[in-house]
Amino acid sequence: MNHQNPIKEFTEELPVRIKQTGRPEEEPHALILKAGKLNVTYLNGALRYLSAENNELVRMIYAAVRDRSWLTIPPVLTDQKIEKNENSFRITFRGIYQNEEINFSADYVIEGSGDNRIVFSMDGTATETFERNRIGLCVLHPIDGCAGANCVIAHNDGSLEQSVFPSEISPHQVFRDIKSMKWIANRITCTLGFEGDIFETEDQRNWTDASYKTYSTPLSLPFPVKIEKGTRIIQRITFSAEGSFNDSSETVGKIIVKLFPEEPARLPSIGICQSSRPNPMSPAETKIIRSLRFDHYRVDLHLYKNGWQFKAEQGSRESSDLGCQLELALFFSNNTRQEINNFTDWYSRRKVSVASLLLFHKDLPSTPDNLAIEVIPILREVNPAVKIATGTNAGFAQFNRNIPGETGNDSVSYPIYPQEHASDNLSLTENLESQKYSILTAKMFSGRKGIVISPVNIQRRFNPNMSYCEIPPDGPDMPIRVDSRMMSLFGACWTAISLKYLCENSPESITFYETVGECGIFQGEHDSRWPETFPAVKGMIFPVFHVFRFIMGNKDLKLIRSISSKPLAIDCIALSDGKKAKLILVNLSGTVRSIQLDCCSGLFRMRTLSARSFSEAALDFRWTGIENEKIIKSNDTFPVEPYSLNFIEGWKKH
Repeated sequence: MNHQNPIKEFTEELPVRIKQTGRPEEEPHALILKAGKLNVTYLNGALRYLSAENNELVRMIYAAVRDRSWLTIPPVLTDQKIEKNENSFRITFRGIYQNEEINFSADYVIEGSGDNRIVFSMDGTATETFERNRIGLCVLHPIDGCAGANCVIAHNDGSLEQSVFPSEISPHQVFRDIKSMKWIANRITCTLGFEGDIFETEDQRNWTDASYKTYSTPLSLPFPVKIEKGTRIIQRITFSAEGSFNDSSETVGKIIVKLFPEEPARLPSIGICQSSRPNPMSPAETKIIRSLRFDHYRVDLHLYKNGWQFKAEQGSRESSDLGCQLELALFFSNNTRQEINNFTDWYSRRKVSVASLLLFHKDLPSTPDNLAIEVIPILREVNPAVKIATGTNAGFAQFNRNIPGETGNDSVSYPIYPQEHASDNLSLTENLESQKYSILTAKMFSGRKGIVISPVNIQRRFNPNMSYCEIPPDGPDMPIRVDSRMMSLFGACWTAISLKYLCENSPESITFYETVGECGIFQGEHDSRWPETFPAVKGMIFPVFHVFRFIMGNKDLKLIRSISSKPLAIDCIALSDGKKAKLILVNLSGTVRSIQLDCCSGLFRMRTLSARSFSEAALDFRWTGIENEKIIKSNDTFPVEPYSLNFIEGWKKH
């Protein structure tokens, strides 16, 4: 081993799974099953992608156990048995749900029959007394094929209601008191029946999940609920499909990526957050971040706390050293007048370069209008040109349910994170598309105001069901905001496509992640504080760093809209100067994929960041991959490695 190069030594010894996804568990095995003309995937106790004729009808049927803080308890599956036939199947297993509060187990039976019918049953028992917010079966409905579609709801009293899946994100429940529901998707009549509780439907795009969810128990009932030891919970969901089915199977072959150069757009302002690591950035760390040339630098100032000026001074120095403007997130208490006077006194004396100010109340889900009306004129006196945003520091749900009023603000602001309900890679990939719906919905009521996305994180920074701003971590355990996928190829792939969906819908600005540390884009000069769960060493450059290096190094180019024939596996973000096209093409899956680019002419160059080049890229923030560059003919089909980022440059097709 080369002991003169500890980063190379360490990264080469990382298991491939950790390089790819940041998590040491093995890749789960998905099983493809049939129920008559229906195709379905079974994975980890859940049914996914119920489809007919290659059209998705239901995204997922699964069980959820959530504690009094709305945390989802993942099950341990035992006694699993699978009977697979040509047009039917039967699956049985037990799920055990345990944490410090919850102790619950359930037996499941999932049956698919040749008449296009699937039954998912749960029979569970509380093995201890505990409090829960939700226990039961859930159905996820895909946005594509459902949005705007009519739906007939049968209520528990026998009455029928004609309704519709909303196109814009509904802030509150879509359907209530559901006994059954019927809708038509791609000429197929779909029916869902529910037993064992009262079900209702919400729009999960509020949490940037790309689905509607039908679940029990209604949120109108009090929660949490005490579940006594020995309590049984029995539920059943039945799905059936009727129609003229054509025999068709999913084609296994190349994936086509296409660009639309006639729809160019300007890239928004892109920034990064100050590190939550206790150590300030060193000159060497600052030099590396400065090389990316971010547009702005977010610093959070809790004006109700003593000593906020110290953080303000540090943030001011760091933003100056990074060569970018500040994005200051100002948190107020009810002592608004004193706090804004203290801030403007500091602000006017320091004369710092500020791109925007985000206004929040520490105890409220969204900026109250009276706070904004009081504060904004005072800020305008100090700097008439500064842009001011109101909104939420929590999540899009809090924003959508508490829409900012007309207060003289220039922009509306909300953060994005994909892990409110699920944390597996596949769900995170599915939820990427929903980020665009948040912008489209925000534009419906923001008028000409700008849309500020701040910040974007792969993990939520805090539990918005418990607070509206971050609480300093307490204890030795890795805090909720840290996700080991930040150091992985999957995290970088996710980030590239997050940039795609956000930038293609023209927000005013986006702020991502942090500079250094376990929530940052490289580890910096300190080893990981949680090496068992976040296995990084000092100096390590994370793959996501190279995503921003590519984007920020091409800010003079225009963004071009792109589509993939299989976006859950392959997708890209594309830029062009009108003649050349530059892309980050990513493989979000764990298998090699065959790709054809319908966007370049002649030859194009491709440099790949994958498990094979992970160590090289982790060593050098100027990594290019030119040593292994490939030249590909534009009409060729070519392989793309699992969880890889492929940096492509070629002549744009006319």
